[in-house]
Amino acid sequence: MSKTKISLNEHDALLITDIQIDFLPGGALPVKGGDQIIPVINNYIEHFQSADSHIIASRDWHPANHISFKNQGGLWPEHCVQGTGGAKFSPKMKLPDKTLIISKATDPAHEAYSAFDTTNLDLELERLGIKRLFVAGLATDYCVVNTVLDARTLGFETVVLMDATLGIDVKPGDVDHAVEEMTKSGAKQAVDADFAESFDKLPIEETASDAFAEAPSAAFEAKKKARLRSKTAKKRLKTEQ
Repeated sequence: MSKTKISLNEHDALLITDIQIDFLPGGALPVKGGDQIIPVINNYIEHFQSADSHIIASRDWHPANHISFKNQGGLWPEHCVQGTGGAKFSPKMKLPDKTLIISKATDPAHEAYSAFDTTNLDLELERLGIKRLFVAGLATDYCVVNTVLDARTLGFETVVLMDATLGIDVKPGDVDHAVEEMTKSGAKQAVDADFAESFDKLPIEETASDAFAEAPSAAFEAKKKARLRSKTAKKRLKTEQ
C-alpha cells in the first residue's frame, strides 16, 4: 500500500535549527560534515516557499559570559557569541528575507537547547496559525531533539526532516535509541520523497573535509542515518552542540 504524500499549506512551518558558522567545519564547535545538509535545507526552503508555508530559523545567541563556555565552568569553547562572525548563519543557506529568527540561550546563567526554551517561539507559532512543524538542522541529537520534544509537549504535530538533519552519536546507539524516544513522543519522520511535490536533490556540496573527500557517499549516508538522540521534554540534556 502506498504511503500518503505530504502536502504543505499556510498552517505549516519549516524550523531550521542552528546552521551557524561556529557549528560548521572550521567553526569554534563544528559538527563534522554539518555543511553537507545545507543544499538539502535550501531545497526545503524553496519547497516551503512555493507552498506559502512559513520559514523559521533558530540560532544560539550567547552572551560572552555564557554558562556553557569553558571559561565560565561549562563544557564548550566559546561559540555563537552575540554579534560575532561565528554566530552568523551560513551564507550558503538561502534564507528568505521574511524568515522569522528565534534567538536562544541568551541568558548567561541558563543553558538552553530547545528553540522554545525561554523564547517566544510558541507565541509566534500561535500568531501565525501554525499547526504542523517540520524541523531540520543541527544537531539532531542535541538542539533539534529538545526543540522537537518541546513542540510535541505543546501539542504541535511535528515532523523531523531526516535528510536535512545531522546527528553526532557520541556513544554508539545514542542516535537509534533517540529515534525510539522521539517516536514515543509522537514525532514523525520524513524525507523529500514523502512530499506530494518532491523536488530534485542538489548534488552534495564539496567541502574541505578529508573524510568526505575520501568517501563521497559518506555525506549521503550521514544524512540518511541522521537521528534524534534520547531526550524527554522534562529532563534537559546537560550537554550542548
